[in-house]
Amino acid sequence: MIDELLADARERMTKSVEATTGQFGTVRTGRASPALLDRIVVDYYGAMTPLKQLATVNAPEARLLTVQPFDQSSIPAVEKAIMQADLGLTPSNDGRLIRLSVPELNEERRRDMVKLVRSIAEEGRVAVRNVRRDVMQDLKELKDEGEVGADDEHRGEGELQKLTDASVAQLDAVLKAKEAEILEV
Repeated sequence: MIDELLADARERMTKSVEATTGQFGTVRTGRASPALLDRIVVDYYGAMTPLKQLATVNAPEARLLTVQPFDQSSIPAVEKAIMQADLGLTPSNDGRLIRLSVPELNEERRRDMVKLVRSIAEEGRVAVRNVRRDVMQDLKELKDEGEVGADDEHRGEGELQKLTDASVAQLDAVLKAKEAEILEV
């Protein structure tokens, strides 16, 4: 029973780390990455639709993103959504393709990006700790119901803490790498 709870906790913590890592990809660094546009949602004929479903996004050069909508009539809506996303990117189109030039980040903008990445990492840590709290509560309930002994509960809590520490360490490593990428000139 305890092993099942720990396996569930491991899976949920891994998902939290993966989700946080995915969010890191949407934070702008000095390089162009199609992941920058992942969180953009376009008002497409009255329905809020993710940009990924409306267009192909490519990074042909280190400082250039191209967005090619499947429906050419959606170009104005896509441009408007990109402008409203506050990414610091200005779209220009030739009627078929939207080009986004990714400018160099200045020092102040880099610091803002680092703050944003740190807050995303903290949200990830909180998610991992919430998983730990839930499983700790389940372990306590098992002990209270008499299904496991105090020693087993204590062993389970120790294993759970190791899982939590490993997940937080993994988040911290990803955070450190992302900060280095942002601060790289």
